[in-house]
Amino acid sequence: MFSYIHPDNYENQLADKKQDMTTLFSCFDLPSAEIFTSKPLHYRLRAEFRVWHQDDDLFYIMFNSETKEKYKVEDFPVASRLINQAMKALLIIIKDQHELRFKLFQVDFLSTLSGELLISMLYHKPLDTTWEEKAKALKANLSVIAPVDIIGRAKKQKIIIDKDYVMESLIVGSDTYIYQQVENSFTQPNGGVNEQMLLWAQQATTNSGGDLIELYCGNGNFSIALAKNFDRVLGTEISKTSVKSAQINIKANNINNIDIVRMSSEEFSQAMNAERKFRRLEGFDLTAYNYDTVLVDPPRAGLDKESVALVSRFNKIIYISCNPNTLKENLLDLTKTHAIEKFALFDQFPYTAHIETGIVLIRK
Repeated sequence: MFSYIHPDNYENQLADKKQDMTTLFSCFDLPSAEIFTSKPLHYRLRAEFRVWHQDDDLFYIMFNSETKEKYKVEDFPVASRLINQAMKALLIIIKDQHELRFKLFQVDFLSTLSGELLISMLYHKPLDTTWEEKAKALKANLSVIAPVDIIGRAKKQKIIIDKDYVMESLIVGSDTYIYQQVENSFTQPNGGVNEQMLLWAQQATTNSGGDLIELYCGNGNFSIALAKNFDRVLGTEISKTSVKSAQINIKANNINNIDIVRMSSEEFSQAMNAERKFRRLEGFDLTAYNYDTVLVDPPRAGLDKESVALVSRFNKIIYISCNPNTLKENLLDLTKTHAIEKFALFDQFPYTAHIETGIVLIRK
């Protein structure tokens, strides 16, 4: 079923990715790539499965991305051990419970390195108090595996038992950071590789001083780990949920030099250029920041032209990319003013063609 997963061949597959990336970026003057590996199995902290009902039985299915053919999933070796335990236990418990299994069409799992688990159950039916009572009993039964919370979702409904987030602990060098990770919001799927990314970025900015501006800061993943290297950190993020989590995470880690504003990178660029005024920036004097270092971790589409122009103003650019092709497009512009100082590959997604890339650029 998962014939493409060959732990014994992991290093060879990673070497192929490195060669592909070297070829893709061959038009640039690159330093030697730093390679950060993943665990070969049980590295993924998120997973979602469709649920298939057949007579009295039910089971998880996934779809072949090419043929769209469905196949039964009994275990998922790339997901955390905790997810594998819970996915089996869940089906055993709900198999004979009509209220929990009827019209259930999808189950999402979010686990942590610190051992917490959040399960979202999606239905094609309204959820009532009977479902809620059964879900509470399900939570109690699954809690023998790990601290677990349950969410029921249906059209215009979200029932939370007892919370809709997990608290993750990431070890970065000699430091441990705490992060709230909310259901349905973006978090790094490979926790072990995320720890390595944070350490790499931390070391790349050691003794930087001045201020850090982070675009697309999410729940503060990078901002919190890098704050100790800067006088002040200003993060921008458009998602209300992520901004709220970032504020919680700043407080949980006892950090007092980070501010988060809810705005897109395009809006921040307009504010920087004094093209627009934003009430969300009341109390912030953007002219008072020392704009020396910027970190960007954009979506797959990369940076738009305005954002490229904005980040090119900074002396140091840290660019984390989940799409090497759009990164290459952005670098064609950024290398007109900056030189590539560091180049790193983070294998977030073993056994796939995807790889996370880290670049540090310094003004020429």
